[in-house]
Amino acid sequence: MARHAEASGSPRPPSVERVLAAVRGRVDGTVDPSVLRTFARRVVDDERTRLQAGAEPRDVAELAAAVEAGLAAGPDALSMAFAPVINATGVIVHTNLGRAPWPDEAARLALGAATGYLLLELDPKTGRRGRRFRAAEDALVELTGAEDALVTNNNAAALALAVGLAGRAGVAVSRGELVEIGGGVRIPDIVRRAGARLVEVGTTNRTRTADFEEALETGRIRVVLRVHPSNFAQTGFVEAPDPAELADAAHRHGAIVVDDLGSGALLDTARFGLAHEPMPGERLAAGSDVVTFSGDKLVGGPQAGLAVGRSDLVARMRRDPLARAMRPDKTTLAALAATLELYRTGRAERAIPVWRMIAAPADVVRERASELFAQLPDVASASVVELQSTVGGGSLPGETLPSWGVAIGVRSAGRLATALRRGRPSVVARVEGGRVVLDLRTVLDDQQPLLAGAIERAVAATGGPAG
Repeated sequence: MARHAEASGSPRPPSVERVLAAVRGRVDGTVDPSVLRTFARRVVDDERTRLQAGAEPRDVAELAAAVEAGLAAGPDALSMAFAPVINATGVIVHTNLGRAPWPDEAARLALGAATGYLLLELDPKTGRRGRRFRAAEDALVELTGAEDALVTNNNAAALALAVGLAGRAGVAVSRGELVEIGGGVRIPDIVRRAGARLVEVGTTNRTRTADFEEALETGRIRVVLRVHPSNFAQTGFVEAPDPAELADAAHRHGAIVVDDLGSGALLDTARFGLAHEPMPGERLAAGSDVVTFSGDKLVGGPQAGLAVGRSDLVARMRRDPLARAMRPDKTTLAALAATLELYRTGRAERAIPVWRMIAAPADVVRERASELFAQLPDVASASVVELQSTVGGGSLPGETLPSWGVAIGVRSAGRLATALRRGRPSVVARVEGGRVVLDLRTVLDDQQPLLAGAIERAVAATGGPAG
């Protein structure tokens, strides 16, 4: 098998142009040149990754054949790109892996909505247009004690609509809560894009109700915005206002309180040995007028923004012209309704994957790690190890759960991690102390039988275990 030129000690794939030249004589002239180039580039990129993982180089003819196979596969190639991944990182809500895996009930209901029709905006009694599908919003009202609820396509959208309640007036925010919430989106940017005036209050580490009172006394503040630090933690000389005390102060001055919780747990995280994450119902009971949170983090469902609170304020958010641009589609509404029904019927801890992973006892995870280890007789460098898992997804920063997994020592941990990611199924692990570590807390039950074979193939492809 021919080897390509080397750079920095590693083989290099041939150029896209060389592969294109080889493949043009193998396909008919009806293939769009831009499509041909796209597939050639994908094959060369794939070859580069294979070489970095230590695989044997393929020659130009083999790569041209791979381009042909990709063209012939059509939609199947896209299906491979969206093939399920085994998450062995120990990060439960992994942003880069799609955050929360859906409950089975949510997937079934979403599939039904996607492949057929449903009464999305039709009143079955009158046969006329009715209110948009309300099952998820009605469940939110019941679960949080809110007067009304609104579902948007993500929490940033829900927050933007809530901040828009200020109009052109002031939005008071503690300097310690002027955070970046992900994807480069920052709270000051959201406030300004909503057309409101940002009023910074207090200091980075200490803000009191009295600081807000000073701003409220100007009569120019319409919204007091609280942003829960769900993706970072402050320790040491810090102070934040009591939620109920701050709400009282805002209401005395004719302002409303918008509380952005980010993750928005609907179960008490303290029950599982974690710090208590503020719950939407708690913040509403403490006087917040609107609370926003995500559907795909600790709620454990599809990506969605959830806003609960006073009926008059939620109605104004619903009437905002931007609300239509931010509303979710029928599959999201169906999946979210199914997820929330699991909370309503007391089945969330057992049926929602995020909570099932959080609630799994450490000895159960250890047993699963031991089972995996027993299936790896040819990987002599494997061992069962004690680990720490995290919730992730901008939730409960600094909090961990005791866990167990399997560690594998090889000549190059980086190459093995790459080979695992590029395998079928794709396995995403972490590298610690020169070893590849697979945390079993985040491996779904039906995926564990596939894991041993994936590990053995990746170890073999990278030269075997360390000597």
